[in-house]
Amino acid sequence: MMNGKEYLESLRDGRHVYLNGEKIDDVTTHPAYRNAARSIAQLYDAMHDPEKKDTITTKSDVGDFRTHKFFKASTSAKELLEARDAMAEWTRYSYGFMGRTPDYKAAFLGSLGPYADFYKGFEDNARRWYKKGQEEVPFCNHTIVNPQLDRHKPLHENKDVFVRAVGERDNGIIVSGAKMVGTSAALTHYNFVANYSPQDLGEGDQSHALIFFVPMNAPGVKVISRQSYEEMAAKQGSPYDYPLSSRFDENDAIIILDNVLIPWEDVLTYNNVEIANGFRPQTGWLNRYTFQGCTRFAVKLDFMVGMLLKATEVAGTNNFRGVQARIGEVISYRNMFWAISTAMALDPEDGPEGYKLPNSTYATAYRTFAPTVWPIIKNTFNEVVAGGLISLPSSTQDFLNPELRPYIDQYYKGTGVSAEERVKLLKMVWDATGTEFGGRNELYEINYAGNNEGIRLDALKMANTAGQTDIYKSFVERAMNDYDLNGWTNDTWVNPDKEIQKLFI
Repeated sequence: MMNGKEYLESLRDGRHVYLNGEKIDDVTTHPAYRNAARSIAQLYDAMHDPEKKDTITTKSDVGDFRTHKFFKASTSAKELLEARDAMAEWTRYSYGFMGRTPDYKAAFLGSLGPYADFYKGFEDNARRWYKKGQEEVPFCNHTIVNPQLDRHKPLHENKDVFVRAVGERDNGIIVSGAKMVGTSAALTHYNFVANYSPQDLGEGDQSHALIFFVPMNAPGVKVISRQSYEEMAAKQGSPYDYPLSSRFDENDAIIILDNVLIPWEDVLTYNNVEIANGFRPQTGWLNRYTFQGCTRFAVKLDFMVGMLLKATEVAGTNNFRGVQARIGEVISYRNMFWAISTAMALDPEDGPEGYKLPNSTYATAYRTFAPTVWPIIKNTFNEVVAGGLISLPSSTQDFLNPELRPYIDQYYKGTGVSAEERVKLLKMVWDATGTEFGGRNELYEINYAGNNEGIRLDALKMANTAGQTDIYKSFVERAMNDYDLNGWTNDTWVNPDKEIQKLFI
């Protein structure tokens, strides 16, 4: 396992990252990425911290070394709960605002050992990547969604845009096309490419039926970044003004693959539509990535509750009955997602060869309600903290102006706190909820696990597949079998006295 310094050094590998028309020579020093890179480096250092390593790491099951607990497949509910706690420990370093940290893709890497046989023809590759994941604890991003154009057409009718195989060699396959959304792609070691769409691959889509890993510095890989909120924060203010944007911006990107060679050892599926369509629901990845997502979201709600408590305290509204009710509601949401995370671990599903998976039925509750709850929480801040979020000095420069400082100290102070402390807190609240960074975080939480309809349809589909809908219907039928036109059909209950009934007819 690398440490933070080694992680940063590993990113200086000649990768092609572009921002504002410029090729970035070193993402670890560029103001658009450098603090986010250091936030990830903290996670690698934590695995070597004597006070943290036992919580975060464990002995590997494929060699004599230690690894992050979620990169290793779990064999019991106890191990799942320990993996959950390891992820929570990592998440606290970013207060829940970095969603695609290395443990996110561990959800997939950690499934490759138990489910290696699923990848027919490439089983050894799956096992190799399972071991590689534990040895290196690499930071992987994934791009599994196609660019948003002509989505009503089959994939092969957009073959000039979407990722597909364009050639084959003795040492691998040649791929070209674009994929999205590469969250934190500029700071990762590998890009995982597959296909996830409401529309499954079909006849004619074989060239798109691919699953593979590609190093971020492979020839032909281009990363086109969106605007950097970290860089914008540095230009417009200071960490005091943008305490979250300045260090936790997971820059999203479109990944272009321009005739990229993918060595055979990094391929998991090639020209196999069935496997390309089935890897997500059939290999434990769905169970595991929602487990990581729910845990991260629960930690994030710890932070949001804390900010709401402090914001109402400095406003002097914390004892208002209505405000207390709103705080209690947010705390209840926090409790719900921690309960889902815990239940996913303690009531696991059976995987192959004695492995255990987080409960996917409970995961549907997380997938459905997290996108609903986040806007509610954001709106709670808007209504409870209200105008306090925007009636703030423009930047730290106002505090440094000797003419303005006395006014700021007098008119911006809060209940029991100085103006400097009150403004410091409310600028963080605004960064979480109102800045471009905050808006991107809302978009992320709403769309994290799929589109609004898709996540609900998945819940129904999974219930149908598991036979749960039949159980629910039979439960109702049992109740209906207790009575008919003549009254109760068994001796448990007493039918009405017909003579008495006649008196009321």
